Amino acid sequence: MLRESGRVVAVEVDAVWVETIRSTLCGRCAVKAGCGHGVLARATGGKGLVRAVESINLSARDCAIDDEVVIELPESAILRGSLLVYCLPLFFALVGAVLGEALGELAAIGFFVSGLIVGFGVVRFLPAMMGLRETFEPRLASLRIPITDVLASH
Repeated sequence: MLRESGRVVAVEVDAVWVETIRSTLCGRCAVKAGCGHGVLARATGGKGLVRAVESINLSARDCAIDDEVVIELPESAILRGSLLVYCLPLFFALVGAVLGEALGELAAIGFFVSGLIVGFGVVRFLPAMMGLRETFEPRLASLRIPITDVLASH
């Protein structure tokens, strides 16, 4: 389970928007210098907005703006999402190139690009059509109480 902490910036009926600081995972990654995500995090100040849905551990109604929460995402969602995003468009592009090859080199290139676009379209709508969208959404894990609040209550 991948976990990240952040600050609640907006509360919806069944989810919250969390501002995260993306340094926890990037610091442990072996390719952080050449990764697009790491470059983007450094360019934007290392903060990002994430929509986290409620879980059995924590409801969105229990959160308020400026609360510190922990969100989590299973590693299997990262693996399946990576396979979906990288392999499916490539598969459609290769099928398009093979189909277009019979019409010539220029047609093969056009069919390759068309297949790639169709593949990205399938990736965009496939999880929603199959009811898998919640598999790839981060969930609220716990509410973090700042130590200053704990000390002030005693």
